[in-house]
Amino acid sequence: MAARGARPPAPPKRPFLRMPVPWVYVLGFLLGVGLQVLVPVRVRSPGEAVALGVGGGMVFLLGAAVAGWSWWLFKRAGTTAVPGEAPQALVTTGPYRLTRNPMYVGLAVAFIGDAIAIPEFWALVFLPFVLAYVNWSVIPVEEASLECVQGYQGYRARVRRWA
Repeated sequence: MAARGARPPAPPKRPFLRMPVPWVYVLGFLLGVGLQVLVPVRVRSPGEAVALGVGGGMVFLLGAAVAGWSWWLFKRAGTTAVPGEAPQALVTTGPYRLTRNPMYVGLAVAFIGDAIAIPEFWALVFLPFVLAYVNWSVIPVEEASLECVQGYQGYRARVRRWA
């Protein structure tokens, strides 16, 4: 019987990796909404509600703008935003000059803004878990696929993962 070639090791199990990363943020937010229903945190006055809505809305828009700009730069470069897919290009312009993951930073800022504006304060309890998952499960897969892209090692050495 002929021996077969060695198989590469199976990738580690990451249950939400097939889910688009923005949906991981949405899932975390919805868990906070559920907790808000069970243990409500109320705003004390109409003026406070307006201030939270306006301030949180501005923070949300800032985060959404950064995430959207980052995604647009990927599309313009003709590369993928899907973790684990082979990238076609290394994007180092715009917000990528400051952080290697501006989409995730932008989504986190939008998450915070939304939690303040609505208000859904309990959602903020779940944001660290979302960021931990992204940091330790999603980003390592992306970085492994970027190892073959010319210039990535130098970019990784000079630009931080999170800014």
